Amino acid sequence: MAHPEYQYLKLMADIIKEGKGKPTRGIHGVRSIFGAQLRFDMRYGFPLLTTKKMPFKLLLHELLWFISGSSDITYLHEHNIHYWDDFLHEGSNDLGRVYGVQWRHWLRPDGSEFDQLAWAIDQLKTNPDSKAIIVSAWNAGELGDKRWNPNDYGDMRLPPCHTLFQFDATKGKLRLQLYQRSWDVFLGAPFNIAQYAMLLHTVAHVTNLEPRELIVAAGNAHLYYNHFELAKEQLKRKPYPFPRLKIVGDVKSIDEFTEENLVLENYQAHSRLKTDLVVL
Repeated sequence: MAHPEYQYLKLMADIIKEGKGKPTRGIHGVRSIFGAQLRFDMRYGFPLLTTKKMPFKLLLHELLWFISGSSDITYLHEHNIHYWDDFLHEGSNDLGRVYGVQWRHWLRPDGSEFDQLAWAIDQLKTNPDSKAIIVSAWNAGELGDKRWNPNDYGDMRLPPCHTLFQFDATKGKLRLQLYQRSWDVFLGAPFNIAQYAMLLHTVAHVTNLEPRELIVAAGNAHLYYNHFELAKEQLKRKPYPFPRLKIVGDVKSIDEFTEENLVLENYQAHSRLKTDLVVL
């Protein structure tokens, strides 16, 4: 079998060769394709890209922040994560009702909260054959509409790019499919792939299932024009074997995971390819 990382590299090459140009709300346009799918079998290792070195601790802490259900970026700053800063509510450390808030504190019409992630984990334990184990960050009523009013962020400071995810438990094997409405393939995709593979491992651990496969389905998969040259450099590199993710310690709940419980083993990678992040 070909190295799983080659499908990611092929997607990047396809965008460069066949993608269509689109303007964005930022200073850089994109070339994009609509509709892509990548699949990562965990038996071939933890899908942390090897054709450029990835900041494992940074993406780990961002995932733990999502899981916590917080909108306050103090935890991110404590772990040297600052790329959310431009989206804060003015004069605060708050991002509004983004990602983890929707996962853990979805608002029902009556104003009460629903913990989608805890519910999904309970479903995997008690109703594993369900075809409806979905966690959604896309709450249309809280998005705002900056097309008509540039200052209208709604209750979220950013419409979620990784929009929803679904679990499937079959014969003791756990699969997770992520839907990305917008996918920055050079910078964002490597984070999303690794973070959702880590989420798959953590949920499998607390439900006594085997983490088997991560599937990512993308709507608009794109490269920003300012990333093209670095992407072409990355395409010249040959992947190393994927590392392994080991869970250590007596963790029984999704809320108990810390940095110490998630250990990366045997990670070998090419040098970093650093550029500016565009979050739209």
